[in-house]
Amino acid sequence: MSWDQFTRYNFSFPEVDLDLDLSRLGLKDGDIESFEPKFTNAFEKMDALEKGSIANPDENRMVGHYWLRDPDLAPTADLAREIRSTIENIKSFATQVHEGGIQGDGGLFTDVLVIGIGGSALGPQFISHALGQPSTDKARIHFFDNTDPDGMDLVLDEIGDNLNRTLSLVVSKSGGTAETRNGMLEAKKAYEANGLNFGRHAVAITGEGSKLDQVAKTEDWLSGFPMWDWVGGRTSVLGAVGLVPAALQGIDIDALLHGAKAIDALTRKHCLKENPAALLALAWFHATSGKGRKDMVVLPYKDRLLLFSRYLQQLIMESLGKEFDLQGNVVNQGITVYGNKGSTDQHAYVQQLREGVPNFFVTFIEILKDRTGESMQVEDAITSGDFLQGFYLGTREALSEKCRTSITITTDAITPESVSRLIGLYERAVGFYATLVGINAYHQPGVEAGKKAAGVAIELCRSILSTLKANRGQSFDAPTLAAAIGQSDSAEMIYKLATHMAANGTAGVSKTETGHWHAATFSMSA
Repeated sequence: MSWDQFTRYNFSFPEVDLDLDLSRLGLKDGDIESFEPKFTNAFEKMDALEKGSIANPDENRMVGHYWLRDPDLAPTADLAREIRSTIENIKSFATQVHEGGIQGDGGLFTDVLVIGIGGSALGPQFISHALGQPSTDKARIHFFDNTDPDGMDLVLDEIGDNLNRTLSLVVSKSGGTAETRNGMLEAKKAYEANGLNFGRHAVAITGEGSKLDQVAKTEDWLSGFPMWDWVGGRTSVLGAVGLVPAALQGIDIDALLHGAKAIDALTRKHCLKENPAALLALAWFHATSGKGRKDMVVLPYKDRLLLFSRYLQQLIMESLGKEFDLQGNVVNQGITVYGNKGSTDQHAYVQQLREGVPNFFVTFIEILKDRTGESMQVEDAITSGDFLQGFYLGTREALSEKCRTSITITTDAITPESVSRLIGLYERAVGFYATLVGINAYHQPGVEAGKKAAGVAIELCRSILSTLKANRGQSFDAPTLAAAIGQSDSAEMIYKLATHMAANGTAGVSKTETGHWHAATFSMSA
């Protein structure tokens, strides 16, 4: 890699402490300039989005997560006031909790349990892990982020005797998300088993008038904060979804909002080479031929950014993974995202990255400052942090030797501002890339399809139970049980569901295996 190549394709943005290095992407003279006409449309689309255009025609919704950190941009004065009021209410609520004005049955709240899934958990988890400091945090943060009973038991065991001092945040825009509802019911049972009133320890973050909002008001929960229909789950982390747990943990939410506002201002520029989000979207297009032909491997060289790849998986894959373009053509777009952290991955999958299938491009994230305070020398004049950077540089070089392409994002330190700048950078890059490839980044029909299919499975569970109950003592193999239910084409799913029920002793369902596994029968004792 020549110095000339590096200076030509490393873009520095000192106003936000960010460098974007595209020098190892394989760009050639004129490549960036050739994209400028494409970005004329992308910039115009983004400007219209921020002014309140309907960006999600499927649901007739605006997309306004940018207004969360700059309410002056909101299309109406009422929306701007509501955003500002919500931020002030979050800070006031957190102050009251920290000072003891709002307490649980056990006194001062020491722990916070966030109950949500997808965007209602991934963003808050990322921020909590990136910016938390156990010795000084004002609350320990825990998550129910799945409907796995054993996973919830693990979290409750972690909370232990502090449940009476634990504040639960239930996060769901519609209030009807099954995983979140299940987590809420499991948490409520745990509180009640300890003689505690759940409502005296609960806060709702939800849409106005939602099922969850109604439950919270009926049960007189401590408080509630809004989720607006113009903010998608995967871009909600700088709304109440992420700000409430962050404020309760003691993270400076004004700094979070300021960092995102600063990167937003920079990434509104219509000059491609002066806009890091546009350059990042161009890099993705170049690396994947605009058709998702290569995976994105995210390697942050910082333990605090361990969860960044998980956060980006939803932001990028849910936004860009689309079957149809805006004209209704089948395009099967998307970019697969995975990663962990450096240098851990040098002992995991870097071997394949260097010598295996070249179906990826890497994004390295470099953090210049190693820690707060001085570091010891592990060798003469060399620190552990020097080794970490050496491993990053060495891995990047080793990949380049095999013509494996990479991007590097460099920032000064891990702070609330820098973390939110990364969030804002990727949010806008997703929007630009979607325009380049002609898809809608702001809907998710595949997610809804999965929810509907899960609903069918739950209805089959009920049918299995009712059929076995009506025929107590009688045994059915899966095809016979399917026929009795009137779902002969669903024998496989019925076998899986009934096997799960038997494993958990659901309502007395049992499984008897004789001979081949597929001849197993299911029954309910008489």
